[in-house]
Amino acid sequence: MSARVAAPPAEAIEADVARALAEDIGGGDVTAMLLPDVEDSAYLLCKEDAVVCGRPWFDACHRALDPGVRIEWRVAEGDRAAPGTVLATLHGRARALVTAERASLNFMQTLSGTATVTAHYVEAVRGTRARILDTRKTLPGLRLAQKYAVRVGGGDNHRMGLYDAVMLKENHVRTAGSVTAAIRAARALHPTLPLIVEVETLDQLREALAEGCDRILIDDFDAPTRREAARLAAGRIPLEVSGGVDLAGVRAIAEDGVDCISIGALTKHVRAIDLSLKLGPPPGG
Repeated sequence: MSARVAAPPAEAIEADVARALAEDIGGGDVTAMLLPDVEDSAYLLCKEDAVVCGRPWFDACHRALDPGVRIEWRVAEGDRAAPGTVLATLHGRARALVTAERASLNFMQTLSGTATVTAHYVEAVRGTRARILDTRKTLPGLRLAQKYAVRVGGGDNHRMGLYDAVMLKENHVRTAGSVTAAIRAARALHPTLPLIVEVETLDQLREALAEGCDRILIDDFDAPTRREAARLAAGRIPLEVSGGVDLAGVRAIAEDGVDCISIGALTKHVRAIDLSLKLGPPPGG
């Protein structure tokens, strides 16, 4: 699955890593200076069930401090790992290994957390037509990384930002006077961009279906109204559900016949995966 997921550009990853190392190292790692700067080894250990994600950032952290470091991965990006799995072994300068430890783990544990929770949602709707989407509720400065992790977990990306799709919400409709007027104004100003329209009633849904757009967001519809919306849309324009979605209820929403379910918690409610990096050879060699 994840082997086909393209990572962000190398320069974006390197910029993330540069910021992370700068805030951690400052004027220098005063504790690492206590270690002899000799060749040593280390291993990366996963302590809980997880979908592995973040290898490009982990590698970049260590190579930024020791270009000659050798990192031998035992798992692929997107693999599921059980507690006690050694994910990778490293061979390089001892000081660089310990200095890069925290930044590299921060990326791996955060992105693996996003990929893991996404995979749970994707599994919950398996067999339905619904796709799991993220939102723009990401950690500041890590949007490309977190949205990549969503893809590694089997989900899909919503718009990346405010620039790559037009999304008409309640305020835009109110200002324009109607859903129809808002759609026409958006098409006139941004004719080539994808257009997503949020509707609050079935009448507004009928307007959006008649006028045309790329996706319709039905926000806060109860189950009977959601099912009626799916009947009215009849596959002509994809329907998206957002707001108040949790793992326990996502299957029922998917079975109502919607096409997309966007979930801010994938990237907003981050629970890091428990990982550690230890000097020395891994248990068992």
